Amino acid sequence: MNVVNLILMAIVIGVAIAIVRRFITKRQNEEVENQMQVDDRTYTLEMMIAFVKKRLDEITKINLYDIGLSEEELKRRKNKKYELKKALKGCTYGDVNDKKYIKELIYDMLYNEYGVDETNVSKAIPFDITSLLTSQDKFDIILYMYKSEFGYEALTEIIKKYNLADLKYVEGESKPSYVITPEEIDDIYEKENFALTFQDKLNVVVQRIYQQYKGYSSIDEIRDMNIDGISGGVSGLPESFLSQVAQTDADYLGQISEHKVPRACDSIWIMFQGKSIRLAFLSFGTEAELKRVCQNIYKFNNPGQLSDTNGYKINEMKDGSRVVVVRPSMSETWAFFVRKFDVKRATLEQIVKFPGKEDTIDLLKYLVKGARIISLTGEQGCGKTTMLMAMIENIYETMNLRITETAFELHLRKIYPTRNILSMRETETISGQACLDVQKKTDGSVNIIGEVATDPVASWMIQSAQVASKFTLFTHHAKTFPDLVTALRNSMLRAGVFKNEKTAEEQVVQVLNFDIHLQKDFRGRRYIERITECIPVEEKNEYTYDYRKEKTMEGKLNKFMDNATIFFSKTTNRELYKYRNVLEYHDGTYVLTNPISDKNIKEMLNNMDDNDAEEFKKFVKKNWGIEAHRDSEMIEENN
Repeated sequence: MNVVNLILMAIVIGVAIAIVRRFITKRQNEEVENQMQVDDRTYTLEMMIAFVKKRLDEITKINLYDIGLSEEELKRRKNKKYELKKALKGCTYGDVNDKKYIKELIYDMLYNEYGVDETNVSKAIPFDITSLLTSQDKFDIILYMYKSEFGYEALTEIIKKYNLADLKYVEGESKPSYVITPEEIDDIYEKENFALTFQDKLNVVVQRIYQQYKGYSSIDEIRDMNIDGISGGVSGLPESFLSQVAQTDADYLGQISEHKVPRACDSIWIMFQGKSIRLAFLSFGTEAELKRVCQNIYKFNNPGQLSDTNGYKINEMKDGSRVVVVRPSMSETWAFFVRKFDVKRATLEQIVKFPGKEDTIDLLKYLVKGARIISLTGEQGCGKTTMLMAMIENIYETMNLRITETAFELHLRKIYPTRNILSMRETETISGQACLDVQKKTDGSVNIIGEVATDPVASWMIQSAQVASKFTLFTHHAKTFPDLVTALRNSMLRAGVFKNEKTAEEQVVQVLNFDIHLQKDFRGRRYIERITECIPVEEKNEYTYDYRKEKTMEGKLNKFMDNATIFFSKTTNRELYKYRNVLEYHDGTYVLTNPISDKNIKEMLNNMDDNDAEEFKKFVKKNWGIEAHRDSEMIEENN
């Protein structure tokens, strides 16, 4: 009996052991499977971004005094911590050096600490399976590879090589437009057939992590390129509209959810060589991401808070780009506009390109050397600011430059670091009028006003041109010369400087010498449409005393009525100025037309040095057949 019990007990214990062993084996297998799943998730972009945020947060917040470091090591670690904090702040302002520093740090973290290698790097972006790559993935790879060779000209090279800036028809649209489609990016990626190394792949991943963490999302690398500008949130449907659609049209809402209808967060546009091009293959992904970019992109130099009460901000970025940000409820959606100015290319020789350019460039140089008050007019994006930068090169070195701007755009000290230049702008507490009053006491010879866009600025321009400087340069958005005079006159009246229209207009035409009108055509070509001279009409005494010679009352009355007619015509309809074009653009060629007036020629000669004066005389003689002389030369001839 005891033997049977022992056998039964042994069987039970054996079965129990088998069951426990099987259970333990199953749990171990499940843990291995779970661990494998965790490992797969570990190398996604989301997990890497979370790791980078956590590590950088630990590095910047660690208390170095609690670690027990030596004095030398403590000092070194403190400097490193300060440098990292400074770079984390600076990279959000558009500083490319700080951005490079942070990206290198992220690269080291992922490679040395997180264990990213050639196998798992493709879990973040499927580099090895082309069919799984999105258009944004492909574009990031293309731009990275081109940037390795062409630097900040990479985007320009891509667009020119594949003619991406040409007008094209897009499916579902009836008219051609400037757009770069996902299909074009897919085609370029297939043609390039890049052979990526592990370092290339990791660098692309690092850029994607950086732009989601500290950068400007999908536009981060594009913003750094040498293009005219970039904007976002300016097309597509805003969120406020989607909620209205949801109540009325379920089918349309379905199309939006399937991304067949673009949303505001899908809106990314670049300005490239005068053309506004939509990047249909790029998106911010969500309205929250677009909002994040708008809230960060304007923050350089602490310009104040963008709020519902103050719904816009105009500022500059670290690299000198102008940035404008708007938000609801001032605008229907969050939007930003970055305008870049390529100071390296701001020379007349690079801007003026069509036949007849030699005489055109010479004329522009002589107008500046002759100290003429010049307006540069034209629509937005036609190149007024760039032309202004280029013309300033020809101002004599002996003249001090004083600039008044809404936001710092010209950055002339970058181009001419040895010249006497000071720029000022109005702030929330200091008016533009106060800036101008201060400038009058700063030994300025040339006053430059970045943009005459408001009534007070127009009155500053007239003031500075009359009394504050030798001559003035400014930009304006007028379409024709009479429009320019009328706009400046109306601004003077609205600003309360004058009460009488004729008096205000007379002051404007007395001040204004030349208008350079720039044009941007449908194809994005930019050129000088005309250079117009303003010639004030001097008032002559046309009254007569002939009524005294008349014998009859009727004769005297007729002569008196003649004088009365002259008086009323002068009072009501007197012509204050004439204008004529001295240069025009015809059929792709610049043509010198009417000669400059004798008065302006003499004044220009009097403001030039001897060499330039002689060259200008030859220029006038060759093109208009006029013998020109300075006032001093005329006096010598008379003597």
